[in-house]
Amino acid sequence: MKREFYVLIEQDEDGFFIGEVPQLRGCYAQGRTIDELLQNIREVIELCLEEQPQTEGWPEFIGLQKVLI
Repeated sequence: MKREFYVLIEQDEDGFFIGEVPQLRGCYAQGRTIDELLQNIREVIELCLEEQPQTEGWPEFIGLQKVLI
């Protein structure tokens, strides 16, 4: 069964791309390119799913909202 997860992507001060899956606690990866990041995050998602089996469903990702202060 295929599952869909959203990845929040940021770029750090050294130019690395950092990805986080908000639905899975502690699910992070990095890469020098977006392609490398996405390959790495897929592997990490698989590992996270092994350690966090679905019992009642994962939290639903709603979206991002920009807040001006």
